[in-house]
Amino acid sequence: MSQIYDVVIIGGGLNGTALALALGQAGLSVALIERLAPGVVADPAFDGRSYSLAQGSTNILGGLGIWDNIVDLAQPIEKIVVSDGHAGQGPSALSLAFDGAELESGPPGHLLEDRHLRRAIQAALEQTGVTQISGAAVANHVVAHAEAWAELDSGDRVRGRMIVGADGMGSPVAARSGISRMEWSYGQTSFSCAIEHTNPHHGVAHQFFMPPGPLAILPLRGNRASIVWTENERSAHRIASLDDEGYLALLKPRIGDFLGSFKLVGQRYAYPVPLSIARRFHASRVALIGDAAHRVHPIAGQGLNAGLKDVAALAEVVVDAARRGEDFGSRSVLARYEQWRRFDVASLALATDSVNRLFSNDNALIRFGRDLGMGLIGQLPTLRLAFMREAAGLTGDLPRLSRGLAI
Repeated sequence: MSQIYDVVIIGGGLNGTALALALGQAGLSVALIERLAPGVVADPAFDGRSYSLAQGSTNILGGLGIWDNIVDLAQPIEKIVVSDGHAGQGPSALSLAFDGAELESGPPGHLLEDRHLRRAIQAALEQTGVTQISGAAVANHVVAHAEAWAELDSGDRVRGRMIVGADGMGSPVAARSGISRMEWSYGQTSFSCAIEHTNPHHGVAHQFFMPPGPLAILPLRGNRASIVWTENERSAHRIASLDDEGYLALLKPRIGDFLGSFKLVGQRYAYPVPLSIARRFHASRVALIGDAAHRVHPIAGQGLNAGLKDVAALAEVVVDAARRGEDFGSRSVLARYEQWRRFDVASLALATDSVNRLFSNDNALIRFGRDLGMGLIGQLPTLRLAFMREAAGLTGDLPRLSRGLAI
């Protein structure tokens, strides 16, 4: 292909499409390459997948002009309750509650189904000049002095002034760029599904810590909830092989009866729980976003939120550099993006790793200490509000999109 795009994005997931939208709206020429065939995101059926979007992420979607189109499809989180205990025995006496009403800026987050978010981004993307190349696999990419190009398995080349790897945790873009990773396995597997229940959830999100791993019960629109259930690998293989009836038999004592009776809706998913962070987020004419740059424990549901922060930061760095007439694909410019995101990602990885290690055990002394700590935080409004603002994505040096502003 003879055209030279400003940015070539490899990977058409949520982070890749959001970045393409941000750059396209700012006037840059963008090519978005996705290996899945066209029309995959157009399926309106609910498949059980949903996302916990922090307020900072809904601000980003607002800055991209799409949040108002989907906010009525999202479930606001009115309250967050954190507790620990054992399956079938309920939570311990001490728990920690965060009331969303304490945040003056609105709910700390929303739950939104995958199908609604994907279709909203895609609809907005089609109103820009972004070139979408679907059903195409990238076999290689090459970096030259002033440009880079992606070589498709068809033999075509897609040329650009820089490449963005939005191609997931095993990122071929990162590997080809010589970027190594710091990674290990937690020896845990996360199961996710959606349930339909008889009692109302009142917009309350629950994080219930058990010795094998945490259980998140996240409210969706209507009497439905998204479940993220983490178990150790010793049990995971057996759980994955169960039919729906056997799966529910294990899930019900973990959730308890406060939601009434419930049944599965949509599909079940299972995925390993690793920590994987790229040692660099950029190389010559290459930047990494989302899981290609970092994958942390799902304990706080921050995966997509962290990826959208990458989108906001990288888009602002590249667009501002382009407006100043800089070579926005150069190492000196892309280093600004890495500097902006590195500390936040490291802090998130440390926090999720520490919380998982602290709560995924049954040591009586540690349990006493953590329950005491939760009780103490619950009695200190200033500290509790600080935790809420952090979880809502409202702290630190925020890009314009994270403040709800267009680039």
